[in-house]
Amino acid sequence: MIYSMTGFGRGTSTDGVHNFNLEVKTVNHRYLDVIIKMPKHLNYLEEKIKRRIKNRIKRGRVEVYVSLEYINEAAMDVKIDIPLAKAYKAGLDLIIEELNLQDEVKLNHLLTLPEIVKAERMELDEDATWNCLKPALDMALDRVIEMRREEGTSLKEDIESQLMEIEKLIIKIEQRAPLVVEEYRDKLKNRIRELLDEEYDLDEDRLNNEIAFFADKSDINEEIVRINSHIKQFLNAIEEGDVVGRKLDFIIQELNREINTIGSKANDLVIGNLVVEIKSQLEKIREQVQNIE
Repeated sequence: MIYSMTGFGRGTSTDGVHNFNLEVKTVNHRYLDVIIKMPKHLNYLEEKIKRRIKNRIKRGRVEVYVSLEYINEAAMDVKIDIPLAKAYKAGLDLIIEELNLQDEVKLNHLLTLPEIVKAERMELDEDATWNCLKPALDMALDRVIEMRREEGTSLKEDIESQLMEIEKLIIKIEQRAPLVVEEYRDKLKNRIRELLDEEYDLDEDRLNNEIAFFADKSDINEEIVRINSHIKQFLNAIEEGDVVGRKLDFIIQELNREINTIGSKANDLVIGNLVVEIKSQLEKIREQVQNIE
């Protein structure tokens, strides 16, 4: 089974303190590239997240978005600096006294001053945080992989269909190839007769040598054998599955090389048109292969 590199999934989990929401998006990439975006105070979890992703995804750009909501106040710690508040009050009392003001220091005055009341995030329990995040990550990855599997199945069916069309076109080329030599023989004879008077006899030996040279130069049997072999390798690879995207891309390059050689050797309009059709099909397959893991 083959997998596409395109997928998307969401996951959520909670443990009564943390509430995690994750999104995982994957797209084409030559290698595995994992990008994680999450609150800075969770950066210590980055390597764990990457290892878990690498165990399940082998190729593609993977973007992970992590958001964390604290369900209750247990994660926050409020600290009051009493000595600092006393110092502020003493200073304000002194100002009132020195300036002979008819006023007094109140609580709301003190609360506007910096550093008296501070809300700080309590030190996280790393294991508890990871144990809460992990199910959300797995849920998102399950959905991503399922989407990649479904699209991979569709890609496989479409590619197999296009390869069948290519095989039909190759058969047409095989059937056409012998006729090219025969037509060349007839054209050559007719051309010689046009140029020479009827009283001159054709030198059959020289004519046959010329035709044999043309037949050898335009022989495409070796290329057709290799094309059929490459198609078989391609079909076997997508049937075996696993991470085959780069292998399939290489086979497509080889198929293109062989069909280009046929086009340059055949010296025939009919075969040339068939070659153009095959190259069009190969280009479609190549674009699809770019999205296979």
